[in-house]
Amino acid sequence: MADTDPLTADHQTLTDSQATRRYFAKFDRITGHLAQVAARMQGEGQLSSAEVEVLARYLIALGYTFRALANKYHMAGRAPAAGELTFDRVESGFPVHAELLQMAADAQQARAHLRNMPSGEDLKAAMVREIVGELKVPTRLQYAYSQRLYYEELLKGDLFWPQMHPDAIWRGNSGKRGRYLRRRYLLHWAVYDSVRNVPTVYLMELEDTGRIALPKDERRWPAAQAHLLAQSTSGLKLVTIASGFDRDFDDLHPKRLKRIHLGPMYSHAFTSQLGPLRAVLEEAKSPPGEDWALAWTMEELESERVEIEKSGWFSSVEREVFALDPFAGQAADSGVTRLERAIILPQRPYQVLAEKNPPGFRDVRKFVVSPGGRVLSYR
Repeated sequence: MADTDPLTADHQTLTDSQATRRYFAKFDRITGHLAQVAARMQGEGQLSSAEVEVLARYLIALGYTFRALANKYHMAGRAPAAGELTFDRVESGFPVHAELLQMAADAQQARAHLRNMPSGEDLKAAMVREIVGELKVPTRLQYAYSQRLYYEELLKGDLFWPQMHPDAIWRGNSGKRGRYLRRRYLLHWAVYDSVRNVPTVYLMELEDTGRIALPKDERRWPAAQAHLLAQSTSGLKLVTIASGFDRDFDDLHPKRLKRIHLGPMYSHAFTSQLGPLRAVLEEAKSPPGEDWALAWTMEELESERVEIEKSGWFSSVEREVFALDPFAGQAADSGVTRLERAIILPQRPYQVLAEKNPPGFRDVRKFVVSPGGRVLSYR
């Protein structure tokens, strides 16, 4: 592995194919456990069944993204044109945002690339001929085949892109406001945060008192989607996002907003984050498949009550007042009602963490992956 430009010293490139494959194998294991974590949180009432279903789609998409990138960089360090993965070794452990931007650009050209490439069967047949007939490793053909697999994954779609535009799920009606129905929706969207280099999922429950149902409203729906995407940065507090949305759309009333950060990822072999986890992973001396820990942070903001505000001479609008618990410490400072910090890690690192019991982790929820793959929950 070699460092990139000094100006981006927190980024690192993987120049060796074996290291690259270990990196993606690690994420394949991690993403395979996240659905169990979501199911655990549903069982404890922290996520609804609808939210878990939505979240599962994003987790599957994230797995497909890592699979595509694993194919793209499968021959890193072995084929001259293979390229090298750049990841954030300090802040997140994930590929940098630019990797997903390039992947999204490649997806636009995937069909053209595949049209001009030999088929997968032809490439495999050519590899066999080169191995048997010329007695040499078919590096050039292996690279071509890996690129074909990459573009095939992109063409399938359903990956985690830099931006996943807001979608709406109707959740029923709850009476009327004047002449119009009060429709309930679960809005969901996601971004690959460009500052923190981590995938982030947003879930918003809202009531719509507009004349036309929100997803069918050609005026409000594109504006609401653009507004939410523009505000989806880790630097903004949830109360800022929700209040701004409430102010800009008089007939859309956000009742609850959740933001789930799927990261950072920690690994003694790959990352250099500071703090207690670095010592835990170093001391655990875990085998390659178990040398990791993933942070999972869920911020939640709830509307406490509604206030009626005058709008013009003869009309009024509802404004949400959000609950910020003054006794919640960090949650109140963060502009949320509740803040749930969790970490997912294999059994061996968890045992070291439990023995060391560092102060910063005593209130962190622990999801522990057993050797058999079952996820257990500890406080």
